[in-house]
Parts: sequence; C-alpha cells; structure tokens
Amino acid sequence: MTEYREFHGVRTAYRHSGAGRDVVLLHGWGQKMIMMSAVEKHLADRFSVWNLDFPGFGESDEPSSAWSVEEYMHFLEDFITVNQIREPIFIGHSFGCRAAIRYAAVHHDVRKMCLTGAAGIRPPHGAAWHLRTGSYKAARWLLEKTGQEKLLEELKRKRGSEDYRNVTGVMRETFVKVVNDDVSPILKDVICPVLLVFGENDEAAPLWMGKQMERDMPDAALVIFENDDHWAYWHQAERFNRVLDAFLKEDEQ
Repeated sequence: MTEYREFHGVRTAYRHSGAGRDVVLLHGWGQKMIMMSAVEKHLADRFSVWNLDFPGFGESDEPSSAWSVEEYMHFLEDFITVNQIREPIFIGHSFGCRAAIRYAAVHHDVRKMCLTGAAGIRPPHGAAWHLRTGSYKAARWLLEKTGQEKLLEELKRKRGSEDYRNVTGVMRETFVKVVNDDVSPILKDVICPVLLVFGENDEAAPLWMGKQMERDMPDAALVIFENDDHWAYWHQAERFNRVLDAFLKEDEQ
C-alpha cells in the first residue's frame, strides 16, 4: 500500500514491504517507484524493502525550489532517519545512483549498494561542444534580456535533451543542476561493497563510466549485461534479480 509523508519538506509517496535488513530502492530520472516493483516483490520475502517516488516524480510533490543532487541526498537522510532505517542497502538506477553515491560517500554505515546504469560522471568535452554551448548561452542571454519568451522557449526545446524538454518549471532547473553534478571526486570515499550492473550498449551512462567507478571505488565489482542498454535491469529483470540474490545472500534474514 502506498503511504504519504513529508520528508525534507516535500510530501512523498512510498511503499514499505517485508521484514529484515533495510533495502532502499531509488529509481531513475523521469521514472517512479513502479520501475523498481519487480525488485521490490523479489526481495520482500527476505528484506525490509522501501520503494519511493523521488520528489518531483510519480505521486510525490515537487520541491519548492530547484534541487541539486546534494538536496536529494539530504532528502534521503531525512527519509532514512524518520523511518529508523539502519545500515541501508541501496539499489539504484541512473539518477538514483547519484543520490546513493553522494549519501554513501558521507555516511559510512551504508551496508552495500547495487548501482545499475549509474549516472554521475561528467564526460570530457571537445572544442566543438564548447563552441555549441557558448553559442547557446549567448543566444539565451540575448533572448532573456530582450524579453522574447516564445523564442527563448523554442531555443530551449531545440537545444535541450528529451529529459530536459519533458520537464518544466522547478524540475527543469533541477535537471540542469543534476546533469552538471560530477561524483568523480568522491568515488574514493564510498567504502561499502558496490555491485555495478551496466548494459554493454548503454548510451545514457556509457560502460566507460562503470569501469571508472569500479576502478575508483575501493570495493566495487562490475557486471556487464551484453547487448543491452540503459534499461538492462528492466529488460532482464530475472537475471538482474539472480545477480542481486548472489550479492545479498549473506544479508538475508
């Protein structure tokens, strides 16, 4: 049953099922808790499973101002404290991994993490990208200064990614903050065991990101789902759950 409660100032939708060690499920950008439902059902007979809609998604309210990944981390802190969750095990996808990594880098009581299609590393950009970005910023500045709102919105739609175009208002500002966040400097501070699951052909979070995370985290291992993409955990749910079973075997209660 879905419950509703305020965490970090935002009315939040979440479900709690099962008993045992606490597992917190963290969906990706633009998604909601249903994307983690297969994992929730699979683990609920052995674990205390918390499945939530991040603020701004699903049935949860939007934050009152644009959030950074750090704000989502503070939201997690409040969610975990209020629900008296102990030594959380995080299972995250894409954007959810950003919040999990930032939390685990600060809170060393995190027991384990399984991160699939983990976003959070800014790719290097060449001269062409910087030229396009500079031109876009100049055009945006001019349209903002001259009050040409329709042309400004059209420019944003053409320049922005699909995720950017699909959100408005405070969540659009939040998206900009999120995609510019880089967890690379804090990967070394994530000391809990980490299982990384990446699709071989992931374009949203390319495999090289998983390899860098495996290299820079003290206790990480990488599993590759061949011929799959950013949604490998969803496409191959049964295989993903078997991998989780092996990773969490000693934590079952």
